[in-house]
Amino acid sequence: MRIGVGSLLTALAVASAVPIVIDADSTSASARSEIRLQLADLLLGDERYWESITAYDRAKEGAKPEQLLRASTGLLRSLLQVGEFTRGYEEALFLDGLGDTGSEHKSLYADALWSYGLFEEAEGTYRDILAVNPSSARARHGLGRSLAAQSRLDESLVELHAAIAVEDRAEFFHTLGTVYRRMNRYSEAADLFENYVARLPATGTTEKSEWARAEMRFMRSFGDRTPVVLDSPADQVYTIPFRLVRDKVVVRGRVNNGDRIDLVVDTGAEQMVMSLPTAQEAGVRPITNTLSAGVGDVGLRGLELGRIDSLKISDFSVNNVPVIIKNPPLTGVPETRVENSISPLAFGLSTVIDYKNHHLIMARRLPEEPSDIELPLRVHRLALVRGIVNQEYPKTFVVDTGGEVISISLSTANVLGMIPARYIPLQVFGTSGWDPDAFLLPGVHLAFDRIQYDNFSVVVLNLHRPSTLLGFNIGGIIGHNFLKNYRVEFDLEDSLLRLRQF
Repeated sequence: MRIGVGSLLTALAVASAVPIVIDADSTSASARSEIRLQLADLLLGDERYWESITAYDRAKEGAKPEQLLRASTGLLRSLLQVGEFTRGYEEALFLDGLGDTGSEHKSLYADALWSYGLFEEAEGTYRDILAVNPSSARARHGLGRSLAAQSRLDESLVELHAAIAVEDRAEFFHTLGTVYRRMNRYSEAADLFENYVARLPATGTTEKSEWARAEMRFMRSFGDRTPVVLDSPADQVYTIPFRLVRDKVVVRGRVNNGDRIDLVVDTGAEQMVMSLPTAQEAGVRPITNTLSAGVGDVGLRGLELGRIDSLKISDFSVNNVPVIIKNPPLTGVPETRVENSISPLAFGLSTVIDYKNHHLIMARRLPEEPSDIELPLRVHRLALVRGIVNQEYPKTFVVDTGGEVISISLSTANVLGMIPARYIPLQVFGTSGWDPDAFLLPGVHLAFDRIQYDNFSVVVLNLHRPSTLLGFNIGGIIGHNFLKNYRVEFDLEDSLLRLRQF
């Protein structure tokens, strides 16, 4: 018989009111743990994640080994759902220490590694699981997601379809839909998002489900139009001059054959962005709403999603381009800020930012050039590389050509446990407004392969909201101050960030 939430709450209240001598009656302690576990499972199933976290925590008290395993598993699942990735990583280490070697628990452990930004370690664990149990759906899903982040999209599809063939789980359809969207196969992606939404609990809506519904509406609005169509041969290489404006890479372009406007080349954005006035002038109408999150006190923002018919930058031309419209606009925006941007990576193009010669180079396959440093590159909505903080903490950094400084997240700073001699607050304006938590942290050591910053002062930013939206812990951001001394190559085909110093 399935016990309802109300019945369990009553039972829990009664159990708490009865005086128990714990030393003399260990059975009653495990009985209380069982009641709390059943309550927590129901709360998790109803997507009441914060409540389930509390219930699973309490269920650990007096739990038998089997109950402790269940409580830790449920707690970890709940933590990952609400974006508590640091605590989720800690719980994953606890769960792994319980010694269960089953595929389900090992896959959940790997999911926590992924959510903490430890992509290589997560992929290694997924592969270890599949070597023993090739039918593990969760491991297939995790491997498929990891391959997609390395731009191995066809291989990713194989793994994700295999996962769905074994287990009909909502999140598998969501991940597969995002891969088809990245491949500009919008009709198939929309069908998969519809399948994802149909498999969610009927108890309410979440930010992720609302985003999926909006994406579904947007992609279906294209009808027979092919998204992101380049008007050029497949082997075309584009070399476009740019200006540096307040540490931003700026090119000039035309939207819908209108007047030329400034566009920031911004790999810290997952697609093209336009201000409301510019969109209105260019005749770009909103189709649906979407969710966006960035640095700033606004946090998660509801913005509009539209489509431009044509974008032209020098000899580069692309049609049917998705665009985020900044509506409602933020107030208090600095007057010097350029509000319109593009990310060539969103067009599926490998990209070079040559800071010495002021050239933006884009192509499906870039000509081979020598480099001094090669860093493994992943693209999971944004461009990402691995860095090491204070010699022992591996962290994932966003490579942000639209950003200015080198920063770490507030969660990374908390892990370091460093207390500055003097607290120096900073005024930082991000895509979601002013960040009231920003401050300067001196004495940090950063390493990106052979590139090292010793006793360096970094900006600390609150990146919790964008981390939650992306589904993993952002360790930090490397912007203009890092990139300006290099020829920076984003090679999507080889999944490498190549750097050549001047």
